Amino acid sequence: MNDYVQRILSARVYDVAIESPLDLMPRLSERLGTQVHLKREDLQPVFSFKLRGAYNKLVRLPRAVLDR
Repeated sequence: MNDYVQRILSARVYDVAIESPLDLMPRLSERLGTQVHLKREDLQPVFSFKLRGAYNKLVRLPRAVLDR
């Protein structure tokens, strides 16, 4: 698990994205009887988690495709 977390934290996507916080939702947690956290991807500069997928796709494109 530790290697998995390290790979996430060192991902290239953090070149363009911030590490968004997890916010505890107290009322929902109480209602469901367990702690519920929301991952605040809406705090990204582009207000979307889609940045991660798009960036990962772009950085994996072959040089020939980028040169077109």
